[in-house]
Amino acid sequence: MKYFFAIFSVLLFLNSCGQDVTVKPKAMLHLQYPEPVYKSVDFGCPFSFEINNLAKVNKKQNCWVNLEYSNMKATLHITYREVNNNLDSLLFDAQKLTYDHTIKASTIFEQPRVDSINDVFGMLYMINGNAATSTQFYATDSLKHFVTGSLYFRSKPNFDSILPAISYLREDVRHIMESIKWK
Repeated sequence: MKYFFAIFSVLLFLNSCGQDVTVKPKAMLHLQYPEPVYKSVDFGCPFSFEINNLAKVNKKQNCWVNLEYSNMKATLHITYREVNNNLDSLLFDAQKLTYDHTIKASTIFEQPRVDSINDVFGMLYMINGNAATSTQFYATDSLKHFVTGSLYFRSKPNFDSILPAISYLREDVRHIMESIKWK
């Protein structure tokens, strides 16, 4: 019995070594999104801008707007406030909302927006890391209008996994800031 087990083990070992092992490359998720097509949207509010045709508009009260990107499970929450000698307070709140994410963020990049022809001044914040939001912005004419926006995904923040969607939607936010018009 002892010899039978030894011979069986040797035969099994020699039989299992017949094929070469092929190392498979590390798999990477490759997400692609269509080229954006923008259209002008008027919400009946004191501002308008162009949105990507992938976004579904959900208008709330007080000229607040949600742009929902269902294929990416993301929503851009846009809020509007009138400026009534409270611009400092509105700017402080917008900046505080962004920098409250420094606990989870690895970096926060600021990109100013200055369009003196259309009176649009603001800041685009790109938040890298596993923060709750990856992109925020504000835009104002400094006299009457103040708009803020925050991008949220309906999933646990994992920056590396959703980076393609974040990059795509950051361009949409940038386009919104570039196309905003006051009434």
